[in-house]
Amino acid sequence: MKSIKNMTNAELAAFIESHLLKKGIYVVLSGGACVSIYSSNKYVSMDLDLVNVRFAKRRDIRSAIQEIGFQEEGRHYRHPDTELLIEFPPGPLAVGEEPVKKVDEHKLPTGILRIISPTDCVKDRLAGYYHWNDLQCLEQAALVAEAIEIDLEEIERWSKVEGKLGEFKRIRTRFVRKAT
Repeated sequence: MKSIKNMTNAELAAFIESHLLKKGIYVVLSGGACVSIYSSNKYVSMDLDLVNVRFAKRRDIRSAIQEIGFQEEGRHYRHPDTELLIEFPPGPLAVGEEPVKKVDEHKLPTGILRIISPTDCVKDRLAGYYHWNDLQCLEQAALVAEAIEIDLEEIERWSKVEGKLGEFKRIRTRFVRKAT
């Protein structure tokens, strides 16, 4: 097994997720780390947001993650061998007003990585852009769309549900290159 200091973001997330699953705690990677993974680190996230999908008790998460060397620091967890912070946002696993319907799984040497899909990653970033006018989120969404195939029709449908169809139509060309 690789040491934590030599793990990529994806490998570390898979390691943590697999350890927690053995304890009955189901989490899924979301947020900026997904952008890092899908864009081959064109965007670098310094934290892993592991959404607590099945509402495990915080004390159970704390106990399980301490077994692999992480210590609680406020709402985050830190390990001495990595700069990455680990956070466990509460579920439900959602993008905007809709639940995530599909979680992708990737087998890595350190465990199984459960991660929101590239399409949901783009929707997650667009939610930040739509609702808080966060231009960095828009750039992150575009990085994912440039790097990996996404379902543009699904993003358009979701944008309409979010009440942002006009905004989506204005920025749509940023996502066309790799769309299905």
